[in-house]
Amino acid sequence: MPPDAGRIYRRYLSAVLLHGQAGAKACDLGATDLYALNILELSGAMTPGELGTRTGLTTGPTTRLIDRLEAAGYVKRSPDPGDRRKVIVEPVGRPAELDRVLAPARQKIGEILAGYSAEQLETLFDYFTRAAQAYQDAGEHLAGGRPEGE
Repeated sequence: MPPDAGRIYRRYLSAVLLHGQAGAKACDLGATDLYALNILELSGAMTPGELGTRTGLTTGPTTRLIDRLEAAGYVKRSPDPGDRRKVIVEPVGRPAELDRVLAPARQKIGEILAGYSAEQLETLFDYFTRAAQAYQDAGEHLAGGRPEGE
């Protein structure tokens, strides 16, 4: 492992984050708006409370987030079929410009990935899967007010 592995990894994470923020801005969205749309696209419909928990927002900001996304035509509120007192937020669209805005980076990443062997790609995607779960678990732990390891 290179001696500056942690620094390289942090630079990578920062670049991904900054690209996401720039992509959101190019589509006239806030970074949290794009993040919430990604959560809904990956996880499916959920209650506003679940979305708030996953985005790290409290009730008021979550309501305003959903209002913005609904006004822009990206989500809709529907009654929960299992409990009509509850509301479900579900994705109904994607920012029209998002694919165009993200295409250059996606193409470059595709070119990079094309240079790896099938075995290397398997290792990379195993890492992505396991690291995503580790970060999600750690985030949930921290959201509960406990540092990792407690």
